[in-house]
Amino acid sequence: MFLNILIPTDGSALARSAVEKAVAFARDANATVTFVTVIEPFHVFSVENEQLSNTREEYRRLADAQASQILTDAEIQARDQGVVSHAVKLESDEVHSAIIETALNHACDLIAMASHGRGGIGSLLLGSVTAKVLSHSRIPVLVYR
Repeated sequence: MFLNILIPTDGSALARSAVEKAVAFARDANATVTFVTVIEPFHVFSVENEQLSNTREEYRRLADAQASQILTDAEIQARDQGVVSHAVKLESDEVHSAIIETALNHACDLIAMASHGRGGIGSLLLGSVTAKVLSHSRIPVLVYR
């Protein structure tokens, strides 16, 4: 039924759990997976701890390293379960749009994601990425709680 499943992840505990469940689902469906993590650009005015204590260059270097590790961990999990995977790392202010665009660009027929990530106070102010994906995506979305 599903051939290519997009699995967004931010490395949070709930996202890691969703990756585990979505990879098992992909294995059972004989589907490939595309993992995506979205790095939010550095902002001079921010409520995120990582951005308050770092310079732009240091933030970019640390965010890129963290995103690479998140994707590597997800790909190892897929490989260990015999699931073919691809990884995409993006930078965007609009995380939900980047997720949907990635799904379209990679011909994904399902987005499987956690109900929420590590958004912190910023997500309270801006709304849940998952809710935005649900309301804007034309591709089916499977939400893991």
